[in-house]
Amino acid sequence: MAEKIEVSGFRHFFQTEGGPVQATGTIDLSIRAGEFVTLVGPSGCGKTTLLKAIAGFITPSEGSIVCDGKPVKGPGRDRGVVFQELAILPWRTVRRNIAHGLEIARVPRVQRDATVTRLVGLMGLVGFEDRYPHELSGGMRQRVAVARTWAADPEIILMDEPFAAVDAMTRLTLQEELGRLCVATRKTVFFITHSVEEAVFLADRVLVMTKRPGTIKAVLDVPRREAGGRDWDSFTSDPVMQKIAGEVMHLVHAERV
Repeated sequence: MAEKIEVSGFRHFFQTEGGPVQATGTIDLSIRAGEFVTLVGPSGCGKTTLLKAIAGFITPSEGSIVCDGKPVKGPGRDRGVVFQELAILPWRTVRRNIAHGLEIARVPRVQRDATVTRLVGLMGLVGFEDRYPHELSGGMRQRVAVARTWAADPEIILMDEPFAAVDAMTRLTLQEELGRLCVATRKTVFFITHSVEEAVFLADRVLVMTKRPGTIKAVLDVPRREAGGRDWDSFTSDPVMQKIAGEVMHLVHAERV
């Protein structure tokens, strides 16, 4: 399987009035095409800094980042980003929010409508297509944000704590729907979270970071997802998955400040 993302010798410093502050240690990682990789670690260890560098929002102080064989020089349409903060337009309906990027790209109406309809179904938004954001729950709005990113059909999806702000039950549902969406679309996903269970539930591989300045201290493989994605009932009763979650928890706990 080809490498989709390659990070080599990455290290980043932020410039402050008091001098440079080291955000990360040296990081090397590779993510294969179609792979779902999660990253978990202590607050402030540099997870979001790394994601923003892959997205092209910041330039690394040291090292290189290559996506699809091309050096990352800035943001690009090959990479879609979903942040914790909602990024949907309040004056657009669910349907038109999801279609927003497609309209900008001048995708033909028939193709655009087909893409939106498919994503509405995959993300559990059927019946809400003509609602506005203020008429939706927080969980529904986050589904719209995810669907809008997928609609633009980027090769790579970068997600930074996208479900952190929703309630626990909604979060479980969103995780299951995201898993099914990834199986259906075969996107390459790099997903940051503070939740160990979320990291293991979603991933093909889990990366664990040390405390700041963060480096990758461990990589754990997770059994392959089934065609229909994972569900929480089977996840919580699977001794193999629970063993992996326990190992990740131990690794993260060892980095407590």
